[in-house]
Amino acid sequence: LQRLQAAWKKKDPPPHRVKPVPIQVIRRIASLAALSTLESTKAVSDMIILAFFFLLRPGEYVDTNSESTPFTIADVGLYIGNTYLNPATATDQQLLSATRITLTFTTQKNGVRGEVIGLGCSGDHLVCPVKAAARRVVYLRRNNAPPGTPLARLFTQAPSEITKIKASDITRTIQQAVKSIGTDLGFLPSDVSARSLRAAGANALLLADVDPNIIRLIGRWRSDEMLRYLHVQAAPLMQHYAKKMLQGGVYTLLPNTQHVPQQLLPDVSVVPLH
Repeated sequence: LQRLQAAWKKKDPPPHRVKPVPIQVIRRIASLAALSTLESTKAVSDMIILAFFFLLRPGEYVDTNSESTPFTIADVGLYIGNTYLNPATATDQQLLSATRITLTFTTQKNGVRGEVIGLGCSGDHLVCPVKAAARRVVYLRRNNAPPGTPLARLFTQAPSEITKIKASDITRTIQQAVKSIGTDLGFLPSDVSARSLRAAGANALLLADVDPNIIRLIGRWRSDEMLRYLHVQAAPLMQHYAKKMLQGGVYTLLPNTQHVPQQLLPDVSVVPLH
């Protein structure tokens, strides 16, 4: 039976894992959104940015029913330095000038209830978790959204526009950006989806030499499986390994204590005289 199961496994196709999207894809999406007049386009871009930096699962950042609870206005904390900005009283300009953001986990998968993860500004005025969150809070507040409103919610009267950002909206936007950039990325649009952003954030941290244990904490992974997959997929990490193996492959071994080198053995052809 074990042999039969092993044979079946060999015939199974390899597991399909989504590819992590590099930052140039996210920057393309953010740049196009900045020029757009559609609130839905801007919202999708901002949620993509938040998902990337916080290593979020789709159920944590899209506005649909899921096993995970999407983050809401109440889960966001914005700060200027160490000064907390009350979303009910702070001005738009103050919120948009925030330098730090925190997300509080409530019922999200693998998260500890009440756990807070914080990030500072990225240094990019578009691709930045703080700026993206501030833009979402300002937009939702202008539409009188209550604190429990998901960050991915939209308010529009246009029947052609989406009112809730779904995983399919995220996937379509990412795939369109990948298609516009071309095959130089090393993968096809069909290789990426809304699930790619979690892997993308982890891959960016991995390539920036962040401790894998820290990446696991941020991403709330309970095993090293995803990090192992990302490591061997990342060209910048793997491209010099062959050269390193040539350099590191020159060595000698310590002799086994039970093995006497041949040159130290006595010549059996010489018979000692007594």
